[in-house]
Amino acid sequence: MGEKTVDRRSLKTRKALINALSELLINKELHKVTVQEISDKAEVNRVTFYKHFLDVYDLYDKIEEETLVELGLLVLQLEQLPAEEFFSHIIGYISENRVIFKMIFSPNTTGQLRSKLSNIIEGIFRQVQTEKQTSDLNDKELEYMSCYRAQGCLAIISKWVLGGFTEPNDFIIKTISQLDRNTEDLISAAK
Repeated sequence: MGEKTVDRRSLKTRKALINALSELLINKELHKVTVQEISDKAEVNRVTFYKHFLDVYDLYDKIEEETLVELGLLVLQLEQLPAEEFFSHIIGYISENRVIFKMIFSPNTTGQLRSKLSNIIEGIFRQVQTEKQTSDLNDKELEYMSCYRAQGCLAIISKWVLGGFTEPNDFIIKTISQLDRNTEDLISAAK
């Protein structure tokens, strides 16, 4: 029973530190954030911070790594679903992790996480389109079309996130699904 209490407490502290850095990065550049600011925002002391992370950059790297793994696994599970269902799950995940995604799309981060996120989405689109083999596109054309498709989806998500999630999830899902379906039709029709 003691182990579970420690694990739960440790997970809660870790989550508080992650959220604290994420919130700070919405308005402040990464290299200007201090361990003390993160600790204060998470309501823990500096010693507790150092029990979990080496420094601010280690915490940021862990956020990046965990987010990419979670999102990558989610995308792999969903890749065969119709567009609307696929985007429903993705938008739901983003909505549940608002603070992290505000950080991802903030101009104050390094942009590496957004770039890696784009690469994951682009890769999935390319893989799905290749498996469908419904067009005569060569590899280079497919690469550019997949890039366009991924960037379009990310642009809508970015606008929604940076706009404070004001539009309902259903509106974003419908918009992305419709635009993505139109793009997929364009790719399929390419000769």
